This record gives sequence, structure tokens and C-alpha cells, in this order.
Amino acid sequence: MPWIVLFVSATLETVWATALGASDGFTELGPTLLFAVTIAISLVAFAYVLKHIPISTAYAVWTGTGAALTVLWGMATGAEPVTVLRLVFIAGIVGCVVGLKLLPARPPAPRA
Repeated sequence: MPWIVLFVSATLETVWATALGASDGFTELGPTLLFAVTIAISLVAFAYVLKHIPISTAYAVWTGTGAALTVLWGMATGAEPVTVLRLVFIAGIVGCVVGLKLLPARPPAPRA
């Protein structure tokens, strides 16, 4: 369950980052309210995750996923150009996130 909450929180990071950009310095009411609500929910969810997943892994997954989704959203809406290199680098971020998920949470105990 913590991993699902982590990915939901990262998705909300994409929403609040996009809303922040659209808020025009907090002068547009709708995007400003969307930013405030989604950042609060995202951080509360992230705090829950930190009870179950080490901060080093959780933060890297949270920021990496949020960054990749934000760039993909920008490309989907036409705000960012779609290029082969952008897609390669996003794939690299996704690969790193998957790698962190697949690693064991704790190192194996040393053999005696």
C-alpha cells in the first residue's frame, strides 16, 4: 500500500507543479486553489509513505516520478516539444525509479 500511495503522491506533485505554473504568481484563483489543495494532499500522503519506505528511496521515487510525469504532461499538452532525446531521458528516469522499487528495502545481513 505505501508504494501505491507514493505513486499517487507523485502524480499529485505533477498536478500541483502544473497548477503552480498556471497560477501566474498566485494571481489566478483556480490554479492557485488547485495548487494549494494538491500540494497539501501530496505532502500528507508523502509523510505517510515515509513511515514505511526509507526517505532516500521514497524521495528519489517521488521526485523522479513527479518530474517525468510533469514533462510528459507538458509534451501531451503541447507546452513542451516531443523529441527523441526527451523521451530517452524520461525513460532513464523511469528506469531508475523502477530499479529503486526492485531493490530490497534493507541490505542483507552480513554472514558470520
